[in-house]
Amino acid sequence: MEFLLDTANLEEIKTYSEIVPISGITSNPSIVKKEGHIDFFQHMRTIRNMIGQDKSLHVQVVATDFDGMLADAEAILKNIDDKVFIKVPVSSEGLKVIRVLKERGINVTATAIYTKMQAYLAIAAGADYLAPYYNRMENLNINPKEAIREIAKEIERTGSQSKILAASFKNVGQVNAALEAGAQASTVGVDVIAQVFAMPSISKAVSDFTTDWESIYGENSTIADL
Repeated sequence: MEFLLDTANLEEIKTYSEIVPISGITSNPSIVKKEGHIDFFQHMRTIRNMIGQDKSLHVQVVATDFDGMLADAEAILKNIDDKVFIKVPVSSEGLKVIRVLKERGINVTATAIYTKMQAYLAIAAGADYLAPYYNRMENLNINPKEAIREIAKEIERTGSQSKILAASFKNVGQVNAALEAGAQASTVGVDVIAQVFAMPSISKAVSDFTTDWESIYGENSTIADL
């Protein structure tokens, strides 16, 4: 199981990569926009240096036509590094780009997936990761759990190496459901990760344990003090 952070914020990456055993970082133009008018390539190289070469970095093309997306992909690989996973939306033009990139041996994440058929085509094209948009699918009355289950079955049927990288979450329950439905990975914003630890019962349990210990060994004492 892989957990990725869906952010381009350096402070968030530094903070949460020390908490969560992350497998990588994902970004898209909307996420980059939150960082303001940054030096894009330098920013992405900084992220790469922060996470290291052993973790995946996913960077999305911006153009919408075949030639433009291919040029974006080439620029990303040239100015960041050749290990980047190029995120390409599964549109008609995007699918053409995915096929060309895979023929060149380039890492590809097929993104903006709303339907099973998009995923099936991306699997056939050889995409390394498939990113179904969980919350957005729900908003369109598309059952994301059912879609992920069927996509997982298609991967198994075809012996594909593609992995489902579930994305677009608003709460922890959606992440749980995606993983339980068969997603091998999820990319999650730090707001959702924060929800994991926000349950009052967790802090109460920790507080109760501390109170019980201090009632025996004294206030502010810990095991290290013995």
